[in-house]
Amino acid sequence: MESAANRIAEIEANIARMCKPARREPQDVTLIAVSKTQPADRIEPLLEAGQRVFGENRVQETQDKWPALLERYPETKLHLIGQLQSNKAEEAVELFDVIHSLDRPSLLKALAKAMDKAGRRVPCFVQVNIGDEDQKGGCRIEELPVFLTLVRDADIPLAGLMCLPPADTEAAPFFAFLAKLAEGHGIVGEQMGLSMGMSADYETAVQLGATHIRVGTALFGVRG
Repeated sequence: MESAANRIAEIEANIARMCKPARREPQDVTLIAVSKTQPADRIEPLLEAGQRVFGENRVQETQDKWPALLERYPETKLHLIGQLQSNKAEEAVELFDVIHSLDRPSLLKALAKAMDKAGRRVPCFVQVNIGDEDQKGGCRIEELPVFLTLVRDADIPLAGLMCLPPADTEAAPFFAFLAKLAEGHGIVGEQMGLSMGMSADYETAVQLGATHIRVGTALFGVRG
């Protein structure tokens, strides 16, 4: 527990340090502990230390390991940060409090139908293919205006924009570009967010406007 608490405190201190020159408040940045592939016994120390927001990549893995943890820590919020198949939309709406990977009309349709059926509206980030990479998910930049209109028309709560910059490149220009896209498309204000930044670059992301950072390695250590 002490180690987990220390890791959380270090990241929170870094968030506060980067917020200061950007004239932002640290409480406006949500730390998402990326617990994908981590067993319950490695997640629980973070829960005991007070961490309450976690990110998972897969519906099935979340179904397998989180029910018991949620019984003990019911105030925990789960974010889906991985790609979502349309046929898993119903399960995702039941399991998650926020979805970060809404990126195409077929998934939008499936999620809207699932939310209507469940009687709950789950906030969604629209994932943007910020580096125009064929192998990655995300809405193409040129298709973003039309897609955002579709999201709003479907009565899905728009949480903001999300991106994964290209690997092995400087992330800052891509973070800055996502912030510019958000502003240009009216995604501003207290209820709108930018999901960007991971263990290696979350400090830069915070400085450039991130409201949600997805941190795994810096909290759990390097995977064996």
